[in-house]
Amino acid sequence: MELSKGGHLACADYRVEHPGNQRQCQKCERGGGFDVRNMAVDSVLSSVRVECPHEGCGLYVTYHKLADHQSVCPLAPCKCRVPVCGYEGPLPVLYHHISTAHRMPVHRIQYGKVLQLQVPLSEPRLLLFEEEDRRAFFLVGGMLDIGAPIAVSVVCIRAGASPLPHYVAKLWANGPPGEPEGTTDAVEVEMEVTSSKDPGDVDVQELTFLTVPPKLLAGAKLVSLHIQIDKLTS
Repeated sequence: MELSKGGHLACADYRVEHPGNQRQCQKCERGGGFDVRNMAVDSVLSSVRVECPHEGCGLYVTYHKLADHQSVCPLAPCKCRVPVCGYEGPLPVLYHHISTAHRMPVHRIQYGKVLQLQVPLSEPRLLLFEEEDRRAFFLVGGMLDIGAPIAVSVVCIRAGASPLPHYVAKLWANGPPGEPEGTTDAVEVEMEVTSSKDPGDVDVQELTFLTVPPKLLAGAKLVSLHIQIDKLTS
């Protein structure tokens, strides 16, 4: 058994005579070979199954599909949103890290149901946790300057290349009751939620923001924010 220049394993009988007593693999003779690929080894590697290296996953996939799986694995390491922290871990561990190491407020949310929050204007940053599929969402934003509008958006923490499901968020804020009939001013926005395993590195150009004007705040230190997240599976 010999290895042709095209990477084919071939016995002597499979090789053909050429002028000058040179012998060549018949597959290479017909133009079916390349100079760098060993077809036999490639076939073996294509059938090998390896375990996903992400902690807690345990899924075995064929060797050549490992990179594709890792890019969408639900247990792919995600980065902490807090600046200069540098912590990375699978989502269940990251959730615990954020809520304990940084004492960030955590609120339970259910898909399709409205959650009302009192969000500090100084740092409108908190974690939303959905128990159905253990998904985590960051509420991010801030105030550009004193007297300027407050801008708020939502980012889902997961592998950036993840396929379905997608998420849509509705956010709205109400101002204080007006006169004389107690009417309330409000602003509202609906957005497709951006997903990332590094939420702190998301380009603001990729996000849609709810902008709350100062007149709805009426000098308060908190903004009354309503949020609803819907899960789309198609």
